[in-house]
Amino acid sequence: MSEKELLKGNIAIAASALNSGCECYFGYPITPQTEIGEYLSYEMQKRNLAYVCAESEIAAINMALGAASTGAKVMTSSSSCAVSLMQEAISYACCDELPIVIVNVMRAGPGQGYIYPSQGDYNQSTKGGGNGDYQVIVLSPSSVQECVDLTSRAFYLAQKYRNPVILLADGMLGQMAEPAIIDCNKYEEIDNSSWRLDGAKNRPAREIHSLEPSQLKLNQHILNLKKKYDLIENSEVDYEEYMTDDADIIITAFGTMGRCAKEVVNHYRMQGVKMGLFRPITLYPFPLIRLRELSYRVKTFIDIEMNLGQMLKDVQLAILSNASVAFVGKPVGDWLKKEEMIEAIDNIIKEQYAGIR
Repeated sequence: MSEKELLKGNIAIAASALNSGCECYFGYPITPQTEIGEYLSYEMQKRNLAYVCAESEIAAINMALGAASTGAKVMTSSSSCAVSLMQEAISYACCDELPIVIVNVMRAGPGQGYIYPSQGDYNQSTKGGGNGDYQVIVLSPSSVQECVDLTSRAFYLAQKYRNPVILLADGMLGQMAEPAIIDCNKYEEIDNSSWRLDGAKNRPAREIHSLEPSQLKLNQHILNLKKKYDLIENSEVDYEEYMTDDADIIITAFGTMGRCAKEVVNHYRMQGVKMGLFRPITLYPFPLIRLRELSYRVKTFIDIEMNLGQMLKDVQLAILSNASVAFVGKPVGDWLKKEEMIEAIDNIIKEQYAGIR
């Protein structure tokens, strides 16, 4: 058993990637995730692994696409506006069914924004900025330990489903440090010998490409991808529930905001208010079914995000009209403080008691 180390979130992601068997990393520096590339530039050379500081984010993701086609375990990392540049290649990778791990440590936007923390890339990650019908698996850590654990899971799921996986962290989590354990990789190795491009010696030639002139073949391929996405939705949903068993009010939040919201729940529990927390860990697949089950007995949901309500739409879709839904948010900058959240929630509760919806 490994011992706990004091790790910054970005370093935890990079170290966990190596522990998970990452063989190739391609990236370009951008705050607040630059330490991932810095750490790997040193460690991968010692291990005789492939590290490339690319000339741009577009170059990095396309290098990752090429390396993944050989069956290598591949990762790239970037942040927000720079991940926007990768969207075309991510669409290619989904169509080509290539297992790439993409780390996005979010910063403020729109546009170039600035290095302020934010959760503004929920839509970009879960809905996709590329063309066509495709889905990317999206995992959202809320602690440095989860940065370790979900990075390992990202590599496993990418290989298992031959699909890109996004690890969606945020600037606060990437830069904060706390104790974590990097233990033995618990996931089984996935055999990729049936599809990887490794030279056609003594076997028929293979091709991996997203261009398909035949509409019949392309339609069938897209339908096959949809079957895979359905399987992912049925098999890989993950979430955390905190004090939801008897809750009348449930906060929904993801990532770092989810751990902050626990203190709000504790505050209200001390006041005798039955409040709980529901935190999606997989943003895709979104835990819609479980959230809908909770909505049949919960009076109010309050969605809290460091954006203007991007996950809110999925929360509303899950709950439908079974309960009321309110929102507390802020787009960028200093994280919502406990006192700010409590003040906003107090006003929501007062309005509801007054019969205002």
